[in-house]
Amino acid sequence: MDRIDNLRIFLRIAHCASFTQAGAQLGIPRASVSLALQQLEARLGVQLLHRTTRRVRLTPDGQALLAHADALVADMDELEQQFRAPQAATGGKLRVDVPSRIARRFIAPALPQFLAAHPMLELELGSSDRRVDLLQEGVDCALRVGALPDSSLVARPLGQFELINCASPAYLARHGTPRSPRELIENGHEEVHYTAPGSTRHAPWEWVLRGKLHSVALPGRAAANNAETYIACALAGLGLIQIPIFDVREHLAAGELVQVMPQACAPPMPVHLLYPHRRHLARRVQRFGDWLQQLLAPHLLQPAHPS
Repeated sequence: MDRIDNLRIFLRIAHCASFTQAGAQLGIPRASVSLALQQLEARLGVQLLHRTTRRVRLTPDGQALLAHADALVADMDELEQQFRAPQAATGGKLRVDVPSRIARRFIAPALPQFLAAHPMLELELGSSDRRVDLLQEGVDCALRVGALPDSSLVARPLGQFELINCASPAYLARHGTPRSPRELIENGHEEVHYTAPGSTRHAPWEWVLRGKLHSVALPGRAAANNAETYIACALAGLGLIQIPIFDVREHLAAGELVQVMPQACAPPMPVHLLYPHRRHLARRVQRFGDWLQQLLAPHLLQPAHPS
């Protein structure tokens, strides 16, 4: 292996904190991972990792190398791409993670066209509602809906999903149709609580009035931590929900859900594509990001603007 390959393997070990995981993500045997690290340590004359049967952690020299290795590998990738024809085939393995409902409704049905355009590309599509660690799990990019926590990840804004308020006809027949946020409280309305995966806090009921954000904690006896279950609870008449309109358009058309208080909706949810913190992206990641942006554009509240 050359020096750059050894650095790539070192970076993967450092991010995974595991020789076995690093080998699995790179598609090479664990023995090759160990050999690459030994060669790198021998060349540099320092120990880069503390290794035990249960844990792998960086030494101070390993931390110092990590601070520079990512930039060196990125520079080499950029240099190689400068000498490749722009129309060169996009190949390799691409690992992405997206919310499960978006994967099922939009991405999976359109994948045949994307893969046909890139026959040398292999795509591994993770679809969960939890927030994966891109670096530790070897994910090339992830689609996220909602406010982003502070992190070292690079975020590419794609647009926003419009939110609406809705409930089932059965629920509205029992509780009445609210005309304003005040009626939500005065008439004892209930919501289906949404709890983000990994959290125990319910999202509040929100609305924007004259440019100002308001919120209230409504009662509710059912809670869900993914979109499918959240919508199913609303269809079962368990309460009001706030949901992106694309998620329930068919239910609204069929009369299974009814929109309420269109003048008092929650603010739209931002949509971003996240990349690990590095200056240059592999061509396969760039191609997928461009394709995904075009795919989702008709469902976004506003045109997407890449950063």
